[in-house]
Amino acid sequence: MAKAVQPRGEEADAPPATPNRERPAEPQRFVATKEQLLEFYRQMVLIRRFEEKAGQLYGLGLIGGFCHLYIGQEAVAVGLQSALEEGKDSVITGYRDHGHMLAYGIDPKVIMAELTGRAAGISKGKGGSMHMFSVEHKFFGGHGIVGAQVSLGAGLGFSHKYKGDGGLCLAYFGDGAANQGQVYESFNMAELWKLPVIFVIENNQYAMGTSVNRASAEDQLYRRGESFRIPGIQVDGMDVLAVRGAAETAIAWTRSGKGPILLELKTYRYRGHSMSDPAKYRSRDEVQSVRDKSDPIEHARRELEAMGVGEDELKKIDKDIKAIVAEAADFAEQSPEPDLSELHTDVLVESY
Repeated sequence: MAKAVQPRGEEADAPPATPNRERPAEPQRFVATKEQLLEFYRQMVLIRRFEEKAGQLYGLGLIGGFCHLYIGQEAVAVGLQSALEEGKDSVITGYRDHGHMLAYGIDPKVIMAELTGRAAGISKGKGGSMHMFSVEHKFFGGHGIVGAQVSLGAGLGFSHKYKGDGGLCLAYFGDGAANQGQVYESFNMAELWKLPVIFVIENNQYAMGTSVNRASAEDQLYRRGESFRIPGIQVDGMDVLAVRGAAETAIAWTRSGKGPILLELKTYRYRGHSMSDPAKYRSRDEVQSVRDKSDPIEHARRELEAMGVGEDELKKIDKDIKAIVAEAADFAEQSPEPDLSELHTDVLVESY
């Protein structure tokens, strides 16, 4: 019979074991110029105002089906995607996808038109909120099946490696999707083949209506890749400069040929899981506490004020963004719906 291993007492003050594999350096908070931080602020405000308007249009019945808003999580997409090389790197995410598209510089008008099911939408009005796509921008969705985008993201990483184009894939998924089996099959393949993929867990604390602590035996999600030898880093997802710093570290690791890396972004969504979710599983006080202490936009605003940016300049940005969003909503409302013949297009790649 095997002898049980006794736990060490406090007197056995042994040094920690030497890790048996290389790890990336600890990320450093990004040191932004005033112009860079202003741009991060502008993008986050654009996402916030766009999503608020989408919520209004949903309430008016102009947006149908499911609609998952990104309010509260803006620093994640902006911080990460600002570090990517446009036209070279690819992005894939789940169904909470409007913010990622805006952070990639895609026109708010075609996103809003897609939300309202109009022919001018980026998926010709046939994808809606959950299924947006742009080959031109290397944005590959927008996926409704929980966790499915992780396997597709591994495939995009394989494509980058096979073509030798120097690109990488940023594959987002949530804390709920982190418990899906296909995620770990993708981890295994990505590490075996050293694929250039950055796996990003947007841990907004609630998988639909269940807190991560109740749903995950290991709730420190950045550790989820360790058994596949994928290093993980936990990041403050409410601080755009901390996110950008982590992005720099992850990109350097992946571009150097060391394979995938896992980032857990600790963030928070202010609204329900979707527009149909009353979010009764948490208190208003909890949500307000996060807003008061950790809001990513207010955090950036305070940093800008410390850099000497005046209230008038910030108000002008806010005013300009509101005009952009109002124009996008007007464009979406006035655009025609797809022709009935579009029901039969884009079903297959080729015509048969």
